[in-house]
Parts: sequence; C-alpha cells; structure tokens
Amino acid sequence: MADRRPLLAVTMGDPAGTGPEIITKALADAEVRSACRPLVVGDAVVMRDALGITKVPGQVRAIADVSEATFDRRLIEVLDLHNVDASRLARGRVSAMAGKAAYEYVKRATELALAGQVGGIVTSAINKEALNAAGYRYDGHTGLLAELCGTRDVTMMLVAGGLRVAHVSTHVSLREALERVRPERIVKVLRLLQEGLERLGIARPRLAVAGLNPHAGEGGLFGDEEIHYIVPAIEEARRQGIEASGPFPGDTVFFRTLHGEFDGAVAMYHDQGHVAAKMLGIWLGVNVTLGLPIVRTSVEHGTNFDMAGTGASDPRSLIGALKLASRMAGARAPAVGGSA
Repeated sequence: MADRRPLLAVTMGDPAGTGPEIITKALADAEVRSACRPLVVGDAVVMRDALGITKVPGQVRAIADVSEATFDRRLIEVLDLHNVDASRLARGRVSAMAGKAAYEYVKRATELALAGQVGGIVTSAINKEALNAAGYRYDGHTGLLAELCGTRDVTMMLVAGGLRVAHVSTHVSLREALERVRPERIVKVLRLLQEGLERLGIARPRLAVAGLNPHAGEGGLFGDEEIHYIVPAIEEARRQGIEASGPFPGDTVFFRTLHGEFDGAVAMYHDQGHVAAKMLGIWLGVNVTLGLPIVRTSVEHGTNFDMAGTGASDPRSLIGALKLASRMAGARAPAVGGSA
C-alpha cells in the first residue's frame, strides 16, 4: 500500500551553521516521522559530522536520486550534492563555499518541488552574508524562491501558535518600507494571506490590518498613511470578497489576533510583525512563504553561528516547520519508496 505521508525536501541550510545539527534532532522526533517522509538535501559528510556532534542515534544514508529513498525511520537519508569540502569548513564562520552550497540546496529542492517529486520544501537557515560572498545577491530565502519559481507576488507569513502574521514588506530599509505601504500591495498581501489560511483549513478567514502610525494615525493626527493608503486597500479587499478589518493600532492588533478575534493579521513592515511573533518564542515560530506554486516552510531563526558545533541547538522551530509543511502538503506528494 502506498505511503501517503507527504514527501518533504529538507534543505541543510548553511553548512557552517546549526542547520545540520538541528536536522538530526528534528528527524529523531516521532511525530515528525509520523507526519511526513523527510529527505535532506545537502551534503552527507556534513550530516554525518552533525550526528557525531549531537549524539542522536541513527545513521546517514547518501542517495543520488529521490527514487532511491526508503524513508526508514532509523536513517537520515540525504540527497547528496557533494558540494562541501569538510576539511575547509569552519563552523560558525561566513564563507563563500558554505554560501554557494546553501544556495544549491535550495535550488535543487525547489526544482524537485516544481517537478512534483516532493510535496513541499522545508528550509534550514542560510546566511545572507555567505550567500552574497558566493555571488548570489538575495536578501534571503523569499526573494530567492520567488525567482526560482518565476513568481512575483510573494510574502512572508510567520506562524507562532495561534498568531499568523503576513507582511507588506520585509528585508528593506524602513524608509523603503514606508514607500511600499500602498493599496495595491496591501490588497495583494491580504489575498495571499487569505489563500494561505484557507490552505490550512480555515474557511473564510477573518483578517486584521495593522496601521502604520501610532494609534493607526489617530484620524490623521499622527500621520495620514492610514487615510490615503490603508483604508482604501481594506475597502478594495472587501469588494473582492476578503473579510478584512482595520486599520488597528499596531500595539494591540497582534494580541487580538493571537486570542482568536482574527485568523490572521497583516503587518506593514518587517519588525512590526516579527517582534510580535518572536516575543512568543523565537524557537517556536515557523516562516511560511505565501504566493509560491509550491509549499515552503522554514525555521524562524538564523544560522546561530555562535552555537554551531556545540550540539546545543534547539530544534523546535524546525519541528514546527516540518509539521506545518506536512499539513499544507496533505496527501499531494507522490508515493515514493517504502514506509519503514
């Protein structure tokens, strides 16, 4: 009988960071193994070294093609790209070699998802400085994935418990973020958030929109962006059948969303949404890219170079990302290999 657990490609992230170590711990979680069939896209030698660091029971099995995977729960199966010289890898340090390898993991995983060979991808953290040192000029995963998928309209949604927050802008300066607060972009993000929540099984989600200024502008006293841009966007979204409300003050809207008044909220810029989500626990949140033709979730934290090689890294964000991707992918992933 075919194994209907979603097949997920798990990228190793920057090999000099904690990604490999976290993966060994996350794939030892019984609930993760029950929810999905994980396949690491990375370097088998680095993963073996990570097992030695964390002392997690099991073995690494290198494979060259998805069809070779058995999904034996005692194994960490790695689609081995052989792209790291372990003798030159310095854990906890930025390097072009590690940045290039991290890019190649994401590229291969995305190609597998677009081809329907996996049901979704789950990404470990990359280092932007290493990525750029290798010649890849991206501000992070979101822009990279959008380009690889040929998709223009994407956004980031953070999920932390009952809080789900999408962003009008993310990795840009605050000055540029202000310029991006425009009706067309806000409506696009509301649409993407609605579709993402529907994919999670929430019928007709109730969406809250944060204001940009203190007290959502207080009727123009503290800024008029709400009047000129945000209110028109909410009105247009409603005309399109999106159940959007606001704008609400940024210091209360996320609390209200967390406690169930809304199913999701839209933040106007990176820190407005990220601070709210990460205050709930930086190791508990999950990053979801909305607007891609594939399922993609990720850890909410960075490469944590200061902890690399210690074995003390916390796997909870990756565990959450694997479970959420499994839920989003459902039974769409192809039946490949055994069900051990």
